[in-house]
Amino acid sequence: MIGKLSGTLLEKQPPEILIDVNGVGYEVQMPMTCFYELPSTGQPAAIFTHFVVREDAQLLFGFNNKIERALFRELIKANGVGPKLALAILSGMSAEQFVQCVNHGDASTLVKIPGVGKKTAERLVLEMKDKLKDFGHDLFTPFSDNAVIPPQDDPTVGNLPADDAIAALVALGYKAAQAQKAVKAVKGDGLDTETIIKEALRSMM
Repeated sequence: MIGKLSGTLLEKQPPEILIDVNGVGYEVQMPMTCFYELPSTGQPAAIFTHFVVREDAQLLFGFNNKIERALFRELIKANGVGPKLALAILSGMSAEQFVQCVNHGDASTLVKIPGVGKKTAERLVLEMKDKLKDFGHDLFTPFSDNAVIPPQDDPTVGNLPADDAIAALVALGYKAAQAQKAVKAVKGDGLDTETIIKEALRSMM
C-alpha cells in the first residue's frame, strides 16, 4: 500500500501529476480542489495517496491532507460511487463543501456534478450523513474518462491553457460541449490552466 509520496513535482497536467520520488516517477490523479494547492513544477511536494488496484490498471489518487483522503475513501464505499466519480465530486467542491451539502441535505448541488444523478445524490446524502458527523470543519482546506482534443473549429483551439482545461474537465466526466462552453465563458488573456478550470467548475456548480 502506498500511503504517501514525497519528492519533486515534475509535471502538472490536470487532473494528473507526475512526482519523482528517488528517481521513480509516480503518476497520481488528484481532485482539482487539491490540485490548486500544489507548488510549481520543479518544487518539492508531499501528498497523501490512495492506491486502487483493478484488473486492467493500478491507480494512485493524491490529496493534500489525510482528511481529504479519508473523505475520498468514504465516498468510494458508497453505493454506486467509484474512484472516478469520487474524483469528480471532490473536484467540483471542497471536502468542507461536500460535508455541508450532506449535513444540510442539499442533494440539488450534488446533482450538478457529472455522473451524479438525482437518485445518486439523494443516496449519498442519506448514506454519508452518519459517516461524516465526526469530520472537523477546521481541518479542511479551503475551496474553491479520457481527455479529448476539442474540434478544430472550436474558438478555444490555439489557446493551450484553454485546451488543457477542456481536456481536464472531460477527464473529470463533463461532456466535451459542456466543457468547451464553460471554458469559453471564463477564459481570458493571461489565465493559466488551473485558474480556467477553477472558474469553469465554479460556473457549473
